[in-house]
Amino acid sequence: MPILDSHTIEFFSRSPEQTRRIGMRLGAEIKAGDVICLQGDLGAGKTTFVQGLAQGWGSQDSVSSPTFVIVNLYRRANGAQLFHLDTYRLESLPEAEELDLESMLTEGALVIEWPERLGNLIPKERLWINLEHIQEEHRQMRFNANGKRYDELLEGIRQSMFGGA
Repeated sequence: MPILDSHTIEFFSRSPEQTRRIGMRLGAEIKAGDVICLQGDLGAGKTTFVQGLAQGWGSQDSVSSPTFVIVNLYRRANGAQLFHLDTYRLESLPEAEELDLESMLTEGALVIEWPERLGNLIPKERLWINLEHIQEEHRQMRFNANGKRYDELLEGIRQSMFGGA
């Protein structure tokens, strides 16, 4: 696990199961108002990562890519909500503005696939994860924290995966 700076870690996943497990570790730590951005090409493992994240968060719902519906909502038994947004099919910034990200963040955590399509609509404080396809099942994952809350999430990932920095 190379540590690039105090706000960034890089990890190599060797299988979809490992990608899900990393997502599970993060999912166990997220709460309402958190913004998790997942950037990567088609097939980079974004939805696989979200499957683990939702499982670790405690979702009662199965996870699928919201490419065609734009937003999926996952729920926990206690009523907590997790929004899974896929902006791949958005055609304009005004269309993105209609999604009302602020309301989603008031009601739950928000995971965004293709966040670069939202421009400055994304809060400056967030956890940005870049997934890159390296080989058939290998993915490079770079986590970059922007803000105190996300530095804490990153530290939690470090602790749960590697026992410290």
